[in-house]
Amino acid sequence: MKSIYKIALLFGIVILVSSCHDNKAPNYQYFPNMYESLGYETYSESDAFKNGQEAQLPAKGSLNRGFVPYEYENTTAGYELAKANLKSPLDSLGRDLEKGKALFEIYCISCHGASGNGKGKLVEREKFLGVPSYKDRVITEGSIFHVITYGLNSMGSHANQLSPQERWLVTDYVLKLKSEL
Repeated sequence: MKSIYKIALLFGIVILVSSCHDNKAPNYQYFPNMYESLGYETYSESDAFKNGQEAQLPAKGSLNRGFVPYEYENTTAGYELAKANLKSPLDSLGRDLEKGKALFEIYCISCHGASGNGKGKLVEREKFLGVPSYKDRVITEGSIFHVITYGLNSMGSHANQLSPQERWLVTDYVLKLKSEL
């Protein structure tokens, strides 16, 4: 007798669960756009943006994430101003000569040499000529940072490879090399 009650109870639960589902009228969809999204053809024109643009433009006056503005221009006058006025924002805890040396060995040693004498591997193989020694130049931390940021003569800019803090670390290491020459 107990088994008949169990079977009847199970049968009742199955009927109850199956009666809630109706294929003709599915349940309410919370975000219907996620279930039935508009499909865009790859590389096709779309009216998703205003005036036929390919993407939305950033807000006026906005800066890229992580971008730090540099107030000196890429001119001779900007170089001279940076040379005279620009000082390192790093405090004694932020200065790390080992990290500066590692960055110098990655980006600078091939042209400027290990000691900053201008006799790197590319100069020895005559790929670049006229790389000056740090000993022969009147340089300040501002002028070094400016040159790393914008480049000078045949040296290109390293602003896209080195963050401002890394450029200051390389600047500190270059000044250390200059003092040893």
